[in-house]
Amino acid sequence: MSLPESYAPLTDLLRDRVILITGASGGIGRAVALAAAAHGARVILHGRNVPRLEAVYDSILAQGQPRPSIAPLDFETAGAPEFDALIAAIEKEFGRLDGLLHNAAMLGERAPVEHHDVAKWLRTVHVNTNVPFILTQRCLPLLKQANDASILFTSSGVVPRPRAYWGAYLVSKWGSDGLMRMLADELENQPIRVNSINPGKVRTNLRLQAYPAEDRSTLPLPESVVLPYLYLLGPDSRGVSGQTFDCQ
Repeated sequence: MSLPESYAPLTDLLRDRVILITGASGGIGRAVALAAAAHGARVILHGRNVPRLEAVYDSILAQGQPRPSIAPLDFETAGAPEFDALIAAIEKEFGRLDGLLHNAAMLGERAPVEHHDVAKWLRTVHVNTNVPFILTQRCLPLLKQANDASILFTSSGVVPRPRAYWGAYLVSKWGSDGLMRMLADELENQPIRVNSINPGKVRTNLRLQAYPAEDRSTLPLPESVVLPYLYLLGPDSRGVSGQTFDCQ
């Protein structure tokens, strides 16, 4: 599915909305966080690298946008207490959650199944599929406190076109898309829409890991793909659920 033609978000599209963005310290997560804040959102910045999160925080403040929050957490090692502490902090500060973007991801190992490292497989599936499940489950009570909430998963071009050597990344993205569709069906009578977004070829570190020999100068910057994210996180996408959107 594609973004409506000539979509132009209003300046205050996300005004007063509280949006949690995972993997917000760089790449697409950073670009979406800056764009969401520029459209009025109170952004919760998740990542592992605190200095990089602080740099995004400072950029948002420098633009004169609503003060964001920082939520450092390592998804590879976090357990129930860490997730519960994150949710408790959001509830204490905001009392609700209007948007949740699952952007953090791990490429893992590109290798034949026969030779794939089992530990790397398990870590990749955990970060890309298990963590979005856990975080969504924990966030649902807060999302239900909003009048118009949006959950957004990140898909990949390898999902509709599965091919060799993509290992746990491919399998985990299939799982993530399946979770999205199941959850959209479960919440069809709730004011919570659930969708996936495929950013396509973008100049990110994960793309560099997957294609180290690629000419990065030919790839679009993360800032160029933010419009579909704004559409799906904002009120203009009310009634749209269970879909996968392509940014390009």
